[in-house]
Amino acid sequence: MRQDQEDPYQRRSAQVYAAADRAGSGSVASPRPVLYDAVLLDRDGTLIEDVPYNGDPEKVRPVAGARAALDRLRAAGLRLAVVTNQSGLARGYFTGEQMRAVHARVEELLGRFDAWLVCPHDDADGCDCRKPAPGLVYAAARELGTTASRCVLVGDIGRDIGAALAAGAAGVLVPTPVTRPEEVAAAGWVATDLPAAVAEILRRQQAVQPSTTAPVRTALVVRSDSAGDVLVTGPAIRAVAAGAERVVLLCGPRGRAAANLLPGVDEIIEHPLPWIDPTPGPVDPDAMRSLTARLGAVGADQAVVFTSFHQSALPLALLLRMAGIDRIAAISDDYPGSLLDIRHRVPVGVPEPERALSLAAAAGHRLPDGDEPVLRLRPDAVPPRPADLGDPGYVVLHPGSDASSRACPPEVATRIVGALTDAGHRVLVTGGPDERAVTARVAAAGGTDLGGRTDLAGLAAILADASAVVVGNTGPAHLAAAAGVPVVSLFAPTVPFGQWGPYRVPTVRLGDAAAPCRDTRAASCPVPGHPCLSGVDPDEVVDALRTLAVSGGGSR
Repeated sequence: MRQDQEDPYQRRSAQVYAAADRAGSGSVASPRPVLYDAVLLDRDGTLIEDVPYNGDPEKVRPVAGARAALDRLRAAGLRLAVVTNQSGLARGYFTGEQMRAVHARVEELLGRFDAWLVCPHDDADGCDCRKPAPGLVYAAARELGTTASRCVLVGDIGRDIGAALAAGAAGVLVPTPVTRPEEVAAAGWVATDLPAAVAEILRRQQAVQPSTTAPVRTALVVRSDSAGDVLVTGPAIRAVAAGAERVVLLCGPRGRAAANLLPGVDEIIEHPLPWIDPTPGPVDPDAMRSLTARLGAVGADQAVVFTSFHQSALPLALLLRMAGIDRIAAISDDYPGSLLDIRHRVPVGVPEPERALSLAAAAGHRLPDGDEPVLRLRPDAVPPRPADLGDPGYVVLHPGSDASSRACPPEVATRIVGALTDAGHRVLVTGGPDERAVTARVAAAGGTDLGGRTDLAGLAAILADASAVVVGNTGPAHLAAAAGVPVVSLFAPTVPFGQWGPYRVPTVRLGDAAAPCRDTRAASCPVPGHPCLSGVDPDEVVDALRTLAVSGGGSR
């Protein structure tokens, strides 16, 4: 079931201590922001110095700059909650009354919070609320009147970030001396301290808010790359569409199938761009002249050129100028001369959907009220799911990728299918026409082989009825996110997880985030043995599904 249809913890026993039925933290009424409604904060090591099993208010010491940072969040209209594991309650090291005295002291020093969510259990209790389980995050979102995907959680260890991801929230790691190096490597968003984390939260929030609106008759938007790249640009394209009468999308052949699935697009121009394609042919002057003429015929009032962080928008900007388009916006670190009217810059590490949304905002566009900044598909573009697949509730394993460095090794995928089947899951193995040999081998361990049976739209239909998708960093991961389906991400760290991980859906990340291939952007594995994913234990995948509240029976 899609995660936006039912909170899987709504009827489960999280057994948290909550306190939100009182005066708030000082939030003021304001228009709903695009990205976040609330900030959730771990207690020990994040808000206050970590004193193990502390039941003494006199030992409470805020971290440097905490009060001023929290007041900035309050002034921005964000609601605040504390989400904290306190196993000392289960172990009898302090009482509930002592814990509440500590919390009163925290509020005396740092100001009021809108909610306190506490897990009182120990690891052995098997509860749903002890981080890295997402129960506290879901509970906090309910207390604050929002959803987990509109929350950002700040914490100091991997458990905090794991809980955020598993709920579909953003997670910011603020390392301390107790934070393990592998936790830092796995985190998609790392800040040096709490004030820095708050500054970046507010910067990202502001970056997607246009200072002025720019209604246009016809907007030309550009995203020339693979299917996944086109999908993650979807929220920004919808933002442009909200202020334009007509939207024309220029994409390449590798992204055309995804472009057909995007809401807000009225017309598609397909043309390869040799400065973008990974294996381009020679530049054909006649093809470039033909493209320029075609772009000129669009009659666009404005062009917004979306690119990935390592690509240049300037070659196309030159063609757009030659096509007679007067207003051009793009992200460019290189000097653009007169090629761009809006030269936008984005810090490294911002998720690709937000990176694109910030460019749309710079060009005068924002998502309309009621449209969340999540990936979406056009319902009318997704066909019915094949009837012979049985009831919804299966787990999809997609082992392949156009970039072999990001594919799950077949022997690992085979063991994963066996483990999932043994745990009671029904497994469908998907792949493209050129991956049939791999999907047949993998599915032989107990799954159903769908290799080569669907196009991208057909795959979307299959993913939409899945309980979860097990997939690497490839287009189907973003397709699953667009369908609102939880993801077990077998993420090869060749590119940053914070930029390219599944966006705003419950996720568990697996794999070695510190492997030697990290940040190489390699399409083929540069390290013998594929160590970033070859060490994934199939039991980790079974545990990840349990964390995502996906049972062996296939329900959520």
